[in-house]
Amino acid sequence: MLGDTTKTFVPLSFSQLRVLALASLGGALEFYDFVIFAFLAKLIAVHFFPSDQAEWLRQTEAFGLFGAGYLARPLGGVVMAHFGDTVGRKKVFTLSVLLMALPTLVMGLLPGYGTIGVAAPLILLMLRVMQGAAIGGEAPGGWVFVAEHAPPNREGLAIGLLTGGLTGGIFLGSIVILLVHQLLSPEEVTNWGWRAPFIIGGIFGFLAMFLRRWLEETPVFQDMHKDREGIVALPLKILVREYRRSILSCVLTTWTLTAAIIVLILMMPPLMQTLHHVSSKETMVASLAATFCLTLSVVVTSYCADIFSIKCLSVVSGLTLVLGAFGLYGAFPLFPDSLSIWAALSGLSCGFVGLVPIAMVRAFPAQVRFSGVSLSYNISYAVFGGLTPAMISLLTPYTLLSPAIYVCVVSIIGFIAINLAKQNS
Repeated sequence: MLGDTTKTFVPLSFSQLRVLALASLGGALEFYDFVIFAFLAKLIAVHFFPSDQAEWLRQTEAFGLFGAGYLARPLGGVVMAHFGDTVGRKKVFTLSVLLMALPTLVMGLLPGYGTIGVAAPLILLMLRVMQGAAIGGEAPGGWVFVAEHAPPNREGLAIGLLTGGLTGGIFLGSIVILLVHQLLSPEEVTNWGWRAPFIIGGIFGFLAMFLRRWLEETPVFQDMHKDREGIVALPLKILVREYRRSILSCVLTTWTLTAAIIVLILMMPPLMQTLHHVSSKETMVASLAATFCLTLSVVVTSYCADIFSIKCLSVVSGLTLVLGAFGLYGAFPLFPDSLSIWAALSGLSCGFVGLVPIAMVRAFPAQVRFSGVSLSYNISYAVFGGLTPAMISLLTPYTLLSPAIYVCVVSIIGFIAINLAKQNS
């Protein structure tokens, strides 16, 4: 069956809407803080590494610091998830904002290599690791938090709104960087303007942390807390022993999520500039269009998961994702003046991204849910987040369609994995 006509849909109460709004706002700000480093990596390289080094080496070192954030995600996510399953979702959910806001603000104020020498990149590395730990707990914690606050048959919408907030953070980062370049001269941006996005992000991050103080613990965890036998001492041990199939399926579905976001959104601008000589301004506009449409697609698809079977939706979303990838990397070269249109269509094709967190939340029981989602999500991102750009780079010399082919293969893997996943809620 595509849908269940016997389902009753309870309207979202004011308190539930407040939970969704605060969770989505905090998630958007965390992802904004995390991604602006990538947008500003070239300028960061100028300020935080020796000026006598070659430009390519400094930029490589800056991207190395960006990658350190990804490497810290699994450890940070697992540790935070452990306390989320044993101490409480709310406490960890609030802590993740602090761990993101503080390093972001310090990055905007940190003196460069010319002032404090080698201490500058070392401190920057430490701050980036803190950000990675925070982001490793934010998305899994947010999905679990809003799902356990949602009324019956509104779980998909709740998770989708949060996921839309996360992708909206990437969109917000793009907008702020674009405004900085529009309002300031190139010299001002290089000298001090690049700091503004970090300072803005840090301040609003602290605001988000303050607002999250008003959130309540999830009803599911409160019930577990009343019955102390419902809280397990070592969630990770239970996961490895009893939920290996669920972990595997969630790792593979998250691989599809990473492929969609990295190949169709994050790698699209540099690939289009390199492969088809599109201007950086045009790719920036196209990136904004793609990210905005991605956010819409995620929310709509997640809403549909409350009405239709997630397995049936995976068929439609998987096929759409493949078409979007081939449209962007295959059809666009035939219509070279329409990149923004194809980018927007590729963003709309990414509805599968919205299904992944819903499937993960449903794959684990409440006692180990935070740990299960976090472990699966962060392992997949740590492995495939780095593997995807490398694979695309290796395959591109053989065919310009390699990004689309990669997305196609991974979509098939994700479709199989999501249909083999057990449902525990």
